[in-house]
Amino acid sequence: MLRTALLAAALFASSPAVAQSDPVGARVEVNGMRMYYETSGEGDPLIVLHGAYMNIRTMGEIIPVLARSRQVIAVELQGHGRTTDIDRPITYPKLADDVAAFMDAIGVEKADVFGYSMGAAVGLQMAIRHPEKVDRAALASIAYDFRGWHPDYRAFVPQIAPEMFLGTPMEDAYRELAADPEGFPALVDKLIALEHEPMAWEADVAALKTPILIIQGDADIIDHEHSLAMFRLLGGGVMGDQGKPLPDSRLAILPGTSHTAIMGQAELLRALIEPFLDGEAPKGWFEPQAK
Repeated sequence: MLRTALLAAALFASSPAVAQSDPVGARVEVNGMRMYYETSGEGDPLIVLHGAYMNIRTMGEIIPVLARSRQVIAVELQGHGRTTDIDRPITYPKLADDVAAFMDAIGVEKADVFGYSMGAAVGLQMAIRHPEKVDRAALASIAYDFRGWHPDYRAFVPQIAPEMFLGTPMEDAYRELAADPEGFPALVDKLIALEHEPMAWEADVAALKTPILIIQGDADIIDHEHSLAMFRLLGGGVMGDQGKPLPDSRLAILPGTSHTAIMGQAELLRALIEPFLDGEAPKGWFEPQAK
């Protein structure tokens, strides 16, 4: 999850702002904050959720790419980008509740979700806490338990300190967009606290009915075994070509890809995400053929 200076600085350096397909920005009051969002494209609604220390711009090309076939509604979460902060800790359940309330505020009853890193955890919590609002969820770099992070990352978490974020591209981007340019230290404190959240959502994941697409890099900060365990909790891990339908949930591991390199592969992500959201899958030799 993109919540350290080392990881986030790399992403900001490699993801400049890109022109989107005629995005329309707006603000709406949600749970005491003014939440900023942008809408682009036409079609079925798709909520896009960014990673920690990020904003809509730093999600890069994925938004205009997905907006070719869908109405993309990109949200800036509590204290990020142009959304105001409030006197409240940042936790995944609270952020998920914010997005659910945001959907009510703009009149979207149900939508697909694409989330990256912190946004992926928020998307997972939306499926857990508000399943009636989520049709399908594509989640890039997602864990359901703190123990699912790579051992090197778990060892690094206790060393994270506010000083690591001073003078970084994340601070520059924050000051450029935030309603309170001096609020960055408070945001950092909240996100460092989020690093220590145990998560421990295994039982909730096992009970999910929402189809989930798990996406991770093969050099990600998520342990591969954890992703496989999550896929199995969602009904994956079966053998195809036996005439039975494949599970609705899917797993994709991107080759040669670190955590911060995931979002730089917009066309590859689109090729994975769009068929999943449409409920389409490649046909095998032994599957029943339409007459």
